[in-house]
Amino acid sequence: MARSSRFRRGEHQRETSWRQDPLYDFMLKRTAKINRKTKETDIVLTLNVDGTGKYSIKTPIPFFTHMLEAFARHGLFDLNLKATGDTHVDDHHLVEDIGLCLGEAFSSAVGNKKGMTRYGHFVLPMDEVLTLAAVDFAGRPCLVYDSKVKVGKIKNFDIELVVEFFQAFVNTAQINLHIHVLKVGNKHHVVESVFKAVTRALDMATKIDPRHKSIPSTKGSL
Repeated sequence: MARSSRFRRGEHQRETSWRQDPLYDFMLKRTAKINRKTKETDIVLTLNVDGTGKYSIKTPIPFFTHMLEAFARHGLFDLNLKATGDTHVDDHHLVEDIGLCLGEAFSSAVGNKKGMTRYGHFVLPMDEVLTLAAVDFAGRPCLVYDSKVKVGKIKNFDIELVVEFFQAFVNTAQINLHIHVLKVGNKHHVVESVFKAVTRALDMATKIDPRHKSIPSTKGSL
C-alpha cells in the first residue's frame, strides 16, 4: 500500500485475520493488528471491526484516551491500544501516529471490501452541538473538516490535533471523510460529537450487506 509522506519511517507490522462464510463468501471476522515503533512513538493496536464496543486503551493523553474510548464504544469496534511517545515534547507525534495506525487497521481489516456497505453517514446531537459525518471507503484519501472550533485547549489537549488525527486516519484508511460541525458550542461537546459521529458513520459503512456478493463498485475494485 502506498504510504503518505506524513507516515514517518519506523518499524511497522500488521496482521490481518479473515474468516470466510462458505455460503456468502463474506468476511465475517475482520481484524487487524498494527505494531509501530519509531524514535518518537511506540504503538500496539488491535482492531475488530465486527466487535461489540469492548476496549482497552492506554495513552498518556487523558482527554484523547477518552475520545478513543467513545470511538470504540459507540462504533461497536473492539479496540485495544497501548501507546507511548515523546509527549514531553508535544502530543502531536503520538496523536498523529495513533491516527495512522488506526486508519491502517481499518484498511487492513476490511480487505477488498467485498459485501461491504461502503458508505455511511450520521448526524449526532450532543446538547447544543450538532455534527454531521459522512464516509466513503473509496480507496482515495480525502478529508473535509468544517468547524468553527479548530483551536484552543480542553485542559491540556490542543484542539488543533483533532484535525491532525483525522487527516492521518484518512490517509492510511484510504477513505473519503466529511466532518461538518453544524452547530457549535462547548468545546468538549464539539470534539466529542465529532468522534462519535465519525465512528457511527464508520459502523454503517463497514457493515456487511447480504444482498451484496461482490465489491461495492462498478469498477470491480476499491
